[in-house]
Amino acid sequence: MLIENKSQPRLSRKTGIRANLGVVTDISIPADQLGDLVAVLDLVRSGTARTRPDLGRRSGLGRTVITQRVGHLMRAGLIEDGELGMSSGGRAPRELRFRSEAGVVLAAELGATSISAGVTDLAGRLLAHREEVADIAQGPEPVLARVRAMLDGLLAEVNGAPVWGIGVGLPGPVEFATGRPSAPPIMPGWDGYPVRDHLSAHYDAPTWVDNEVNTMTLGEYRNGAAQGVRDYLYVKIGTGIGAGLISGGRLHRGSQGCAGDIGHTAARADSSVVCRCGNTGCLEALAGGAALARDGAAAARDGSSPVLAERLAQRGQVDAADVAWAAQKGDRVAVELLVRAGRLIGEQLAMLISFFNPSLLLIGGGVAGAGDQLMATIREAIYRRSLPLATRDLRITGSSLGARAGVVGSAFMVLDELFAPDRLSRWLDLGSPAGHPQLADAVA
Repeated sequence: MLIENKSQPRLSRKTGIRANLGVVTDISIPADQLGDLVAVLDLVRSGTARTRPDLGRRSGLGRTVITQRVGHLMRAGLIEDGELGMSSGGRAPRELRFRSEAGVVLAAELGATSISAGVTDLAGRLLAHREEVADIAQGPEPVLARVRAMLDGLLAEVNGAPVWGIGVGLPGPVEFATGRPSAPPIMPGWDGYPVRDHLSAHYDAPTWVDNEVNTMTLGEYRNGAAQGVRDYLYVKIGTGIGAGLISGGRLHRGSQGCAGDIGHTAARADSSVVCRCGNTGCLEALAGGAALARDGAAAARDGSSPVLAERLAQRGQVDAADVAWAAQKGDRVAVELLVRAGRLIGEQLAMLISFFNPSLLLIGGGVAGAGDQLMATIREAIYRRSLPLATRDLRITGSSLGARAGVVGSAFMVLDELFAPDRLSRWLDLGSPAGHPQLADAVA
């Protein structure tokens, strides 16, 4: 996104890294120059402009300013000259390239029952990826030790570039400004835990932490099915249920970072089912993956579902995937469970769609991929309960990135933060944010 070159006061020369941590950055970039630098860098990073003449046409900046800003970014090690470009009649211009290999970003998405970890370059391209089964309820110390081990192993597989930042998605509410979970219902022992500090200390790099659904939303927006869609809704249906929102091309977190936590909205006022948050009748408690597993196991035990009873005898448990499998086998009870869950989810989403009016609804998560029955019921409920104008041009489809969405989004979260104007000014002349974990502190 281009930054308008408006007259602004000069930045303070003694701001940036906190002095009480022993590092003070001498910033001497005036605000108008910073805006031009960000505009030029964004155009080169995105591939929108590949040559100096392209930069002038795209940004509206003069040749002298372009030369100065390109030189500044080259000295900082962010861009370099590449191959000769196409000639339009005169001498062929030299192309510019963003040095995406100058550093790497570590990314992890923690679900209720799994960890997905990856390493990307500075363009967000996934260089290495791994997914493992895990239990978030084990607590922060053992789970984060597992995350570190996975990331360390992935780092060993790539080119040894310095770590510029770490991004993490967690399966619960996160106060984005501090990177701490806030009373997460399915994460015992995590409330207020300093996840950011834990990983920053290990890797000596800035760390950002968000709700996992926000990272999935961002992943699809930046590198998946929602690219170019300025107003879209992402819904994850897994063990729990959550939503993420891109509004006007920006991720909407809300004032404290808990926007989109629809799993704990009341789906049934008359329900006696107690949710893990302590309330009754929550959408997650009635229609999430854990709810399907609970109700499927009950049907297996009381004999109302012979197919699930056989599954229980074979495996000793029933999960949401078993319910979907039984429904595909034609089991009446399993079909009813999926239809009920899809209807409850669809009715809640219909309210969001009428309120927000997105042009795209993406549905992801393990349960969302369990079969056509659930998706079909969700679609039917949305179209039945939403305003006709709100659904006239609405597309409803599944996630294109699947299990990689959270990892990709976590990486882009870090890149967006590092290259934001106020934060870029704090490390640009240092050459790299590596070794400066304090950069993740909120910009005053």
